[in-house]
Formats: sequence, C-alpha cells, structure tokens
Amino acid sequence: MRKLVLFMHVSLDGYASDSNGGLDWIPYNEELEKYAEEVVAEVGSPVYGRTTYRMMESYWPSVLDNPDASRHDMEHAKWLQDVKKIVISDSMDIVEWNNTVLIKDNIADEIKALKEQQGKNLVIFGSPGAAKTLLELGLIDEFLLTICPVILGSGKSVFHGDGEKIKLKLLSSRTLKSGIIAARYELEK
Repeated sequence: MRKLVLFMHVSLDGYASDSNGGLDWIPYNEELEKYAEEVVAEVGSPVYGRTTYRMMESYWPSVLDNPDASRHDMEHAKWLQDVKKIVISDSMDIVEWNNTVLIKDNIADEIKALKEQQGKNLVIFGSPGAAKTLLELGLIDEFLLTICPVILGSGKSVFHGDGEKIKLKLLSSRTLKSGIIAARYELEK
C-alpha cells in the first residue's frame, strides 16, 4: 500500500506562502535542489491542487523545448511529462497536460483507491489548499517539511484551521547549510 506524503516548504511560523502567495522567502539553492531530487526519487505520482497544477503545467512542458535548460530542469521536465499526475480540484472540468488525472468528486474514495495500488508513494507538492483538504479527510500519512529560517507573520497555511490537534512522530531530520531543517513525520498512532 502506498502512502500519501505531504512535501512542503514552510516558514518557521508554519506558512506555505507569504500573504501575496509568494515563495521568494525559500532559500532555494543547489543543496535544496539536491534534497528535492531525493524526494522526487520516491514519488510514484505527484499530487497537486488547482493553483500549483496550473503553475507547473504552464512552466515545465516549455523546458523540454529550451536548449539552455539546466540538466536538473531537463530531467525534471522529462519526469513530469511521463509521470502520472493527480490534480484535486472541484472547479476544474478538464486537464490537458500529458498523463494527468483530475479528481473532482469523492476525493477520499479516489485517494484511498490510489493508495491501495502498488508502486511508489503519492506526494503532494506544496498545494496548501488541496493539502488542507486531504489533511481534514485524514488521508495524509507522512509530512515531509522543509522548515525555512524565516518568520512570515502571515500567509497561507495548511495547519491553521479548526484547531484539531494532530500528533506527529519524527522519523528523521537533517539541517541544510542554509539553515533549513528537513524533517519527516508520520501520524502518531
């Protein structure tokens, strides 16, 4: 059985984007890129919400036609072109990017069926709105967070909501040179 893993960059105060939806506060560098490559290696299908999907769809296919693209970007673009992508959105009617499945209704049942399939894990990339929905449905098994050394004060969060306590167990952690703490948690049983 596959797991549903949330991979998200968060500020020290738990925000996944700033109040304008921006991500320029993430200290993205070669070390974080390499860490992200490790995460991608364990992905069977990426899971996105509508906003993140649209952002990914508008950028990554164009990389395939860019002769100046870096090795990393070209490899990631090829992977994204071929991998089965999952989009969770109740407002979209169609998806056009190669090999993409839209989950519009019965989210819990659809995700549970995907988790029962053989293969590598389903990984939610960012997508705080979809992640919050999946968290509220009790579908997320692990949390892979890169905790960035910044306090945003406000923004969009997966974790601020109805006040229900969710206990987690730390599985592993490491500190990157930029001050990012890469931590993996599972739901405490």
